Amino acid sequence: MPDTHMAAQPAGAARAAEDWLARFGHALADSGGAALAALFHPESYWRDLLALTWRIQTLNGRDAIIAALAPHAARMHPAGLHLNPQRAAPAYATRVGTETLEVIFQFTAASGPCTGVVRLTPDPADATLKAWTLLTALDDLPAQQGAEAKAFSRDFRGPNWLDLRRASLAYEDRDPAVLVVGGGQAGLAIAARLNHLHVDTLVVDREANIGDNWRKRYHALTLHNQVHVNHLPYMPFPPGWPVYIPKDKLAGWLAAYVESLEINYWTATEFEGGSYDAEAGHWVVSLRRADGTRRHMRPRHIVLATGVSGIPNLPDIPSLPNFTGTVLHSSQYRDGDDWAGKRALVIGTGNSGHDIAQDLHSGGAQVTMVQRSPTMVVNLEPSAQLPYALYSEGRSLEDTDILAAAMPAALARRAHIRITEQARQMDLPLLEGLQRAGFKLDFGEDGTGWQFKYHTRGGGYYFNVGCSDLIVEGQIGLVQFEDLQGFVAEGALTRAGATLPADLIVLATGYKGQEALVRHLFGADVADRVGPIWGFGTGGELRNMFVRTPQPGLYFIAGSLAQCRVYSKYLALQIKALEAGILPAF
Repeated sequence: MPDTHMAAQPAGAARAAEDWLARFGHALADSGGAALAALFHPESYWRDLLALTWRIQTLNGRDAIIAALAPHAARMHPAGLHLNPQRAAPAYATRVGTETLEVIFQFTAASGPCTGVVRLTPDPADATLKAWTLLTALDDLPAQQGAEAKAFSRDFRGPNWLDLRRASLAYEDRDPAVLVVGGGQAGLAIAARLNHLHVDTLVVDREANIGDNWRKRYHALTLHNQVHVNHLPYMPFPPGWPVYIPKDKLAGWLAAYVESLEINYWTATEFEGGSYDAEAGHWVVSLRRADGTRRHMRPRHIVLATGVSGIPNLPDIPSLPNFTGTVLHSSQYRDGDDWAGKRALVIGTGNSGHDIAQDLHSGGAQVTMVQRSPTMVVNLEPSAQLPYALYSEGRSLEDTDILAAAMPAALARRAHIRITEQARQMDLPLLEGLQRAGFKLDFGEDGTGWQFKYHTRGGGYYFNVGCSDLIVEGQIGLVQFEDLQGFVAEGALTRAGATLPADLIVLATGYKGQEALVRHLFGADVADRVGPIWGFGTGGELRNMFVRTPQPGLYFIAGSLAQCRVYSKYLALQIKALEAGILPAF
């Protein structure tokens, strides 16, 4: 999120916001295209998170907005637009280089209670405030769709809380409505949201313990963004936690999260795949437990929460089998101390490649990195934290999340070009040193930086926590993959005829896209029906993420802790609405 929040607010910000909301409310009630058009700039953006369309979608341009907004308003009847004194007050802020009046408001619609965000800027022709960006977001379903809170008997001979938890977790007499595959932050966020909506949900994960997907990663790993950005739904991290959370601390928190929020979670359980029974409206899936037994279930919904990518990408390097040492994918790597005094080649220069190389170096190994393609490098502090400036402006997490969600992708792209150039200038001495060492740099498509790299390809960047400095200083070696002739028993052979000896080769080569996992688990027909997953699609939304997909009953959630916190809410609301019979079919 770009730029800065302005602390000093001109008088009348609330009055200006209320005036625009009143005119907007009247125009919506009248479904008047002309009246609505007068409230928007020609270049404007409307993002809807289920409130009026039951979709996550963005429309760009006043004509497109009015053409869609008027009929949706006539169907969904948004009303009661007002400022909520419990939310952040209207305030002037600079976003993407533009001073704007930023307004959070509340309203109701046929879908349920909703929150909106509008950013108003003056029309140069008459100085009236018009909408630059508009967000409409569903907060909850109508009250009658909820369920009663849990109650426990005081019968001394009846089941107590623990008895009921064990019975709920066993699933001996029922199947879950929702099966979540993957027990990291994505799976736990959506399970917590569904539990809150009283939707019976089971999480399965193949690891032996909750949190192992973090705990079993390399020794030195910590999160690369700061703690205040990373809370999970309903249970924020306690004050005093480390700014950058260590992997084992996060792993322990995930286990505590499952216990505290009563999430049904089966460890050491492999999801083997399944098929969809369209006539019955449910899946038939197979789960393999730790003891080798299989359980067949019939959930109505499956949420794949296995990360942006699930299957390790092992590149086809024809000569690699010639190497007689140890070859590991980065997902298999554990600890540099195991390789003290040894020689290692790390193929790949993203975050994992750099962190593993630095871990090996600190453990006493002689390390050379092999670069396959240009990579963005940005110092962890302060440069890599620039996109999170919004989270340091002093608002509540709830308000900050909705303001972040209200920035359409087209404007976020412009913002990240600005941020990337700012970071580039801040990091210039390091970047020049890397180039002198032969490191090839890039800064994303059109200079959009690391977040857009993440959203399009899931990697291709490194947050420098010291490895880049070691490369500049020559303590970690660097060669280009194109300069290698191939691999031999002793290591790698360069085109100049020199041998780079190695005992270990680490393939920090990333993961295959989720399309490959869908094909593996559900077959080609389902994979083809779903289509691309992740990356930007129509209107700048992530493809098939957090929404109903073309395959009934199949959903995807992935991303950072912040992404999972924000968008798990909207995915859970869709599933609950389907369960309640109030969500219309496509």
